[in-house]
Parts: sequence; structure tokens; C-alpha cells
Amino acid sequence: MGNGERVYTHGHHESVLRNHRWRTAENSAGYLLPHLDPGMTLLDVGCGPGTITADLAELVAPGVVTAVEVNDEALNLARAEFAKRGVVNTKTSVSDVHALDFPDDTFDVVHAHQVLQHVSDPVQALREMKRVCKPGGIVAARDADYGTFTWYPETPELDRWLALYKDTARANGGEPDAGRRLRAWAQEAGLADFATTASTWCFSSDSDRAWWGGSWADRVLHSTTADRAIELGFATRADLEHIAAGWHSWVRERDGWFALLHTEILCRV
Repeated sequence: MGNGERVYTHGHHESVLRNHRWRTAENSAGYLLPHLDPGMTLLDVGCGPGTITADLAELVAPGVVTAVEVNDEALNLARAEFAKRGVVNTKTSVSDVHALDFPDDTFDVVHAHQVLQHVSDPVQALREMKRVCKPGGIVAARDADYGTFTWYPETPELDRWLALYKDTARANGGEPDAGRRLRAWAQEAGLADFATTASTWCFSSDSDRAWWGGSWADRVLHSTTADRAIELGFATRADLEHIAAGWHSWVRERDGWFALLHTEILCRV
């Protein structure tokens, strides 16, 4: 992410980090893993709390993974994760994905998970990811597509939540339906040799519903998304409390089910 993005829609509240720390290389970058080898250098753009990054570092060791975030506050989350896990083959750098602070042809792999949906110019971001990737290397990106989110049973409060999130994300300069656009963005960025795939997350067991629905109920009330929705006049505090109650109601549904689609692009430079 970077200067082109006015506001990071999710923010770094505990309610958000609880959700993002669930992410691993296996459940969030499975499409990339068969292409990784020990000794590779890898750039992880928009690393967030660093759980995926740490997994990638273990897979390419003794190669070095460089984690990038928009500021030191965000990078400190990843640094804490690396220290906790004893991952030593990592570097960190504050940089803007629209103008990465690295020379051309630096990394074997350049990776971004759930980043392009938040930036103001995803095509320029992909151009930069391509620029810093070595010839023959890989540019890999995965993004959700909020327009594909679906659930059961019908819960009007979740309909309201999804519409509110999309309005807020777009007001912040992002594109929540990024997944369906990844292939077009990659081609516009000049990435010609690539594969497009899709994968899902699904939450249906009692424990999965409690975790997913509970985290979103908290995020609706306590996150940058919540603050921005109120600031922009899209919702009142009472509206958010109503949506949070709807999430808790969905969690209690024994037949409850939630699925979301991601698109992945894996590009050979």
C-alpha cells in the first residue's frame, strides 16, 4: 500500500488483526507454494501482521524475504510475528507499492495478498511489482471479490453490512470487487505470461462461524471501517450495532454457512 491510498479501510484494530492473523501461506497463498524453492528472494508487499510472510520465509530459507508496509506502525506487527516465531531470514522496509524503493530486477518472487483491492492504482502497483522482479521470476497476487460473498440463511443485516463495506472501501479509493479485475489489471500492467485461478474460504462449523462472524461483529463496531462509515455519513452508530447483532444472530444458526471467492494471478516475468 502507500501514498496513493487515502485510508486503509480495515485499519489495525485488534478485531481486524484477530482475523488477519488466521491467514497462513497454506490457506492464503496455496497457488504460489509449488513454485517456491529454498534460496529464493521474495518481496511480500503489504505484509500486514506477517503470518503469511513468516510462512513464506520458512519455505524459501536460507533465501531472504523482505516485508513491505506503508509505515513503521504497520511493520511493527510483522516484526513482532517474526520475533515470536524466531524467523531470522526476513527484512522489513517502509515503501509505497506505487513506487517501490528497490532497484529493477531485485527479487525472484514478488507477492501481494489482499493488497490491490485497497490501493488507488492497482495497475501501477502491478507495474512496480513487475519492475522489481527478476527476469524469469514470479509476480503473484491474490484478492478477494466482495461481490461474490454469499451466506445462508438470508440475513438482512449482512446484506446491509456488505453494501456498507463496499461503499466505504470505494470512498477510501479502493475496489472491493478486485478479484474479478485481477486478470485485466495484470494485462494492462504488461504482464503477459500468467495463469489465473480461483480459490475459496468457507466457514460453516460451529467454531468457524463463531470465529468469522464474531470477528466481523467486532469489526463492524471497532475498526477504521466503522469510524469511516460514520464519518462519511454512510451509517450511524445504531446502524452498526444493528449489523453487529445480525452477525451474532448468524453465528447462532446451526445451518449457517459463509463462502467467499478469491482470484489469483501467477505471472512469469
